[in-house]
Amino acid sequence: MNERSFTQPCRRFVPVPHELLSTQAARTTDGHDGPARGDEILTLARHAFVEKGFDKASMQDLARAAGMSAGNFYRYFPSKAAIVEALIARDMAEIEEAFQAIVASPDPVGGLKVALRQELGKGCDKDEALWAEIAAQAPRKPEIAALLGRMEDVIVLRVAQVLGRAAGISDETAMDRFGDDARLVFIIMHGAMTSNLMRTALADRLTDRVLRTIDRVLDEALAESKES
Repeated sequence: MNERSFTQPCRRFVPVPHELLSTQAARTTDGHDGPARGDEILTLARHAFVEKGFDKASMQDLARAAGMSAGNFYRYFPSKAAIVEALIARDMAEIEEAFQAIVASPDPVGGLKVALRQELGKGCDKDEALWAEIAAQAPRKPEIAALLGRMEDVIVLRVAQVLGRAAGISDETAMDRFGDDARLVFIIMHGAMTSNLMRTALADRLTDRVLRTIDRVLDEALAESKES
């Protein structure tokens, strides 16, 4: 439910949250500026990152891709970290929507399994490579590490809550009971989606193994909760 492409069918349009634009840009209300324009700029910047690489793309490159001056670009996104934050927020809005549907379904764990299968089957290679490059910046850029850490925390919490609903446990206590299982699911999915092996002739076989492993983690977590 993450690391998806900016092109269809891998990602739907989700507006950039108003608060993630710089203060000056967020106050702009005419038809060409504000949040809608910010989302357009973010999409163009994402294209530039994919083409040039996250580390190699300069703010001037990003401004050029957006068809604007560097000074005007800074009104919307004053740093690469701000762009990453907006990218994460846009994907997280979609992820939250997906989890709401899963939790509300008659079979939350079954719905989660289906969603994970669909996610691994999307094959958005370029965007996965971009997110892998962004993640590689984390050890030397604390602000990016913090952003990625918050995203991981939210996804892990939602997976734990799905298990909690299936086990009849409240959302407030689900993390205590299923936190480790949810973290393991995240680690397996993240590793699979960023591994070069998933873009080779082994992809189909490995995908099947990955999904069966996740199914086993989820099923065993529920079984253990019923026994305790």
